[in-house]
Parts: sequence; structure tokens; C-alpha cells
Amino acid sequence: MSTQVHSTLSEETVREISDDLDEPDWLLETRLEALDALSELDMPDVIRTPGRDWTNLDALDYDSFVDPLSAAEEKERVEPEGVSVLSLSDALDEHEEIVEEYFGSVIDPQENYLTALSAALFTSGTLVYVPEGVDAEDVTIRTTMQSQSLFNYTLVVTEKSSSVTILERQESEELDGERYYSGLVEIAAGENSHVQYGSLQDVDEETYTYTLKRGTAADHASVNWIEGNIGSRLTKSSVETTLDGEGSETKTVGAFFGHDDQHFDVAARVWHKNEHTTADLVTRGVLDDEARSVYEGVQDVGKDAWDTSSYQRENTLMLSDQSEADASPKLIINNHDTEASHSATVGQVDEEDLFYMTSRGVPDSLAKNMLVEGFFVPVLDEVEVEELREDLDAKIVERLDY
Repeated sequence: MSTQVHSTLSEETVREISDDLDEPDWLLETRLEALDALSELDMPDVIRTPGRDWTNLDALDYDSFVDPLSAAEEKERVEPEGVSVLSLSDALDEHEEIVEEYFGSVIDPQENYLTALSAALFTSGTLVYVPEGVDAEDVTIRTTMQSQSLFNYTLVVTEKSSSVTILERQESEELDGERYYSGLVEIAAGENSHVQYGSLQDVDEETYTYTLKRGTAADHASVNWIEGNIGSRLTKSSVETTLDGEGSETKTVGAFFGHDDQHFDVAARVWHKNEHTTADLVTRGVLDDEARSVYEGVQDVGKDAWDTSSYQRENTLMLSDQSEADASPKLIINNHDTEASHSATVGQVDEEDLFYMTSRGVPDSLAKNMLVEGFFVPVLDEVEVEELREDLDAKIVERLDY
């Protein structure tokens, strides 16, 4: 049985959150049902490689750092013309029928202990709603955590033949003590619509983060993800897409850079449910000092997913002998009309490359930094959102400490 929150969690707490946000009865009921389910739910599955469980979510002291009634943040939203980018409170006033239809439709609030905890306690939320035929660029959501815990929720709904590009950042102000950040993202991409969602997580390194981002794509729709993880003490992150529609597509580009004793447990998953679907999963990570990472990539091709194309590549570069990494790519194929491949590598800096550069007068530290920057280039080249690509590149250079 999973670790339970006690003193910080009660029906009165959940009702107070809901009352403060002036929520309708159906959403309060969803919160209370999630609260009631906690005692029966387990933690999310963690990534296991032969002989090792890398991440112990049960060991975290949720009772000490989950304090939903003191939640505080600074939130910035940029809303281009033609699209609604609203706080959840405003969204319930203006588009309650949309929120009610799609909330919990992609991620079951009771999927696991941490999703239920988030559903019961979230205080920060955003709806991005793109009407039929609207093309929206430069949607920006910036969250700066200013409290011991914060539960954030993002819902993206695109109607037929629309498109949107979203950049969401998570940051934090430094406070004393350990903290907890939870972020759930649901994307419902309508027929022939296109969603590009980019995320850059750079919270302080006393914060534990749990994020689950999942999208569904209707006929000829696409859901593309860019996932950058730089901050946190421990990151448990999963980016997932269900290709429900004929001809639907997804692409996931991921990057992480760990140092000190940071821990990254990251996953990219896709379910091919219909014919003529396409997926491409690309992740690269770098580890220094005593940082650790484990990656799982899953391509699940269903029996009705004829003429499927599914590809996966993951590479982790370790800069120190004390860092640790492993990867677990998986192919699950249930029909014969599929073109698929997967690969994963974990290794140290290439000594021949390093020798080549140092023998030509490049100092050791500079040579290693140049190799790291070059290692990330194939991923950065895949990032189509220029602002996110520049931000991620800047964070990488900053960590290299030239």
C-alpha cells in the first residue's frame, strides 16, 4: 500500500479549496471521489531495469511537505487572438461545458495515488481552448512556485482543423526545506488539428516533481511534445500519446541535464490504436557528478493499427564515474503491418574525441563542454519552438559553467 497523506489532507481541506475557487458541484464531487480513492490506490509504476528499482516514490515524506491551503504562485499567461487561455476559475465561467466534458477524459483522476492527490488538491489550472479553424501561435504559460507545495493542471482542447503552439515553464522561488510540485497536462486534439506543447521544468533542487502529460489525437490530428527537465531533486515525468484516430501522429523530443545528486525518472510512451499512425520518440540526457537517470520508452502497436510507423531513440551521456544511468526501450507489436525500431545507449564521453580536441590545444574542461553541447544538437535541432530551443540551449550552457 502506498504512502498516505494524513494531517494535511481531509474532506474539509478539499471543500475549502473548491469553495475558494467557486467551483461547480460536479468538480467538487470529482475532487472528493479522488480523495476517497487515495486509500485504495498505489503509487505510479516506476521504471525497472534488470535487478534494480530506480525510484522509490513511497519513501517521500508527503505528509511533511504537502500543504495545499498555503499554495502560492505567480502565473503569467499569454493569449493570442482567437484562442482562450484562461485560469480554470475563469474557464468554468466562460466554458464550463468544455471543462466538464474533457476534465479527466485523458488522465483518469484515479489512475494512481499521485494523480488522485493532484485531482483532489489542485489550486492552479489553465484551459487552452482553440475553436474550429483557428491557428494560434505563441501561447505562453509561466508558473513560478512560491510555496511548499503546488498542484498545477493544464487542459488543452483543440477543435477541428485548428492548431496551437504552447510553451509552458515551471520555475520556483527558493524557500527553506523540501517541496513538492505536481503537474498534470491533458490534451484532446480534435480531427485534423495540430498541437505542439513545449515544457521546460527548472524548479529549485529542493523540489520533488511529479508530472504526467498525456494527449489523445483524433483522425489526422497530431500531438507533438517537447520536454526539457533541468531542475528538481527528483523528477518523475511521463509524456504519453494515444493515437486514437486514423492517420494521427505524435512526436516527442526530450532532453535532461542532471548534476550533483539529481534523479530523473523519465518516460515517453505511445499507443497506436488506429491505422496509418506515426510516432517518433527522441530523448537525450547528460549526467554529471552523482546524478542518476532511468528512461523508459514504450511503443505499443495495437491489432487494428495497420500501416504503422513507430521509431524511438534514447541516448544518455555520463560525464563522471559516479553518475548512473539505464534505459529500457520497449516495442509491443500486435500486427504484422508495422515498421518500427528502437534504440538506447548509455556511455561515457568518447575518449578518442576528447583526446583529439585536447591534442590540438583545447583545454580538458572546454573540450568536454564542447562535446556536451554537440551531443545535444540533434535534439535541439528537433525543437521547432524557437523560444524554447533558445531557453533550453541557454540552460545547458549555464550548467556547463564555462
